[in-house]
Amino acid sequence: MAESKKRKKNGREVEDDTEIKNWTDGIPLSPAWWAPTFVALMIVGLLWVVVYYISQGTYPIPKLGAWNIAVGLGTMMMGFLMTLRWR
Repeated sequence: MAESKKRKKNGREVEDDTEIKNWTDGIPLSPAWWAPTFVALMIVGLLWVVVYYISQGTYPIPKLGAWNIAVGLGTMMMGFLMTLRWR
């Protein structure tokens, strides 16, 4: 089977992961609580919307009405935005 050619940078061969290692140097890792928090936010938001639909608006907060969907989607969006900062 044919082997792909190595990339060259300034006339010399470069390993594929060299640039990635250099790019990520100095970026701090996320705290240990970061991933469980964004996963929990996305799950809580999903459950909020599901409970609202299943209960036909009786739960989670009846006075909010259709704004319960916005609360659920907003919670899921906070979790999703946290995934963008995760390292």
